[in-house]
Amino acid sequence: MRYMASYDLMETIRNTNQWLGASTLAMASYPAFSMFPNPAMQWMSAWGEVTERTFSRMVVKPDWNIPPFVGASGTDRMVTEEIEIKGEFGDLLHFRVQGRTEKRRKVLLVAPMSGHYATLLRSTVISLLPDCDLYITDWHNARDIPVSAGKFDIEDYTMHLVDYMRHLGSDLHVIAVCQPAPLTLAATAYLAEEDPDAQPSTLTLIGGPIDPSAAPTEVTDFGHSVTMGQLEQFMIQRVGFKYAGVGRKVYPGLLQLSSFISMNADTHKDAFMGQIQRVAQGEAHEHDKHNKFYDEYLAVMDMPAEFYLSTVDRIFKNGEIAANEFVVNGKKVDMGKITTVAVMTVEGSKDDISAPGQCIAALDLCSNVPDDQKASHVEDGAGHYGIFAGKSWRTNIRPLVLDFIDDHEARVPPAFRQKEIAKGKAAKKKQSTA
Repeated sequence: MRYMASYDLMETIRNTNQWLGASTLAMASYPAFSMFPNPAMQWMSAWGEVTERTFSRMVVKPDWNIPPFVGASGTDRMVTEEIEIKGEFGDLLHFRVQGRTEKRRKVLLVAPMSGHYATLLRSTVISLLPDCDLYITDWHNARDIPVSAGKFDIEDYTMHLVDYMRHLGSDLHVIAVCQPAPLTLAATAYLAEEDPDAQPSTLTLIGGPIDPSAAPTEVTDFGHSVTMGQLEQFMIQRVGFKYAGVGRKVYPGLLQLSSFISMNADTHKDAFMGQIQRVAQGEAHEHDKHNKFYDEYLAVMDMPAEFYLSTVDRIFKNGEIAANEFVVNGKKVDMGKITTVAVMTVEGSKDDISAPGQCIAALDLCSNVPDDQKASHVEDGAGHYGIFAGKSWRTNIRPLVLDFIDDHEARVPPAFRQKEIAKGKAAKKKQSTA
């Protein structure tokens, strides 16, 4: 499958389905048919509308669309995205809040390179913006990166994080979500030995596979059930002629999406049948629950082949991070070198991707971090998505993370501390009732 023909065949199928949807919608919406009302035409139009939207979203990067929020002064704060550091494989993106003059926690949100764009963390970004000066890793779609840009594996990813941390300074707080958690830990350890003054103040790891063998899941079982040769043969293709990355070896986004959907095929089938019915009955709208979810879920990106293969081989199969044997640019990275960075782990009790036990392993690896600078939290009833973007994140985990940041950053003004705010409110309430 490592040929452009395979890649172009998948794109042809996608493009054909998009065209069929658009054509059916146009035909069923022909004004002359309205002279003789027929429910079949409504259903054809609905099928065409949903089909066209579905297959067109697969090759479009979603916009951030960050809404304004009300600042402390009661005025709306507009948010714009600015590229802080531009790169071939990804950018360091800064969310600038217009009109903000007060100091806020400086936070780097490390997004996964796992098939979806960084916009998957949009709700996480929105929840953090009122309290944080926020940066995020915005990885590029490998299909758009020329072969001349070279390779990009997990060592390159790690060094990108090292560069970002150095750039942002030691008053930084890093939050890594899911897949990049082990590499973010490795980047922090690299800085601890090579450039201690550039280490972040705190490191929060959310649902990441630090030690995949600690709590096996379908993801870890798959990694051990196939050989690297099988993965390369059946998962890797070369980008077709339509894109700038023509000839680059990738794990295609469309192939990843087919795997995602096959895991819960019946659920997705029911969701799309229900949406077609709602469109036919005039009950659907542009920003309804279905479109909001699938516009993001279906927007997939190609992953560099060397990054995907090295992740499976070195993180899941060989467990280099878990064994503290990870090597970057020929240099062994020792997690025990981390001594001054406060480390927190967050897991969900119902996480079926990075099960409880995989992420908390980071605390044992950071053997020289004092116990009073370590913290862990397992969110009861939360799945993988919920621990960084759902209700559990908003109501329980986010306040805990901000408190952890404040507890280990002396430079954060007390007025920003969540615990101090809560104490202040309680004191005022007590005074008013006295």
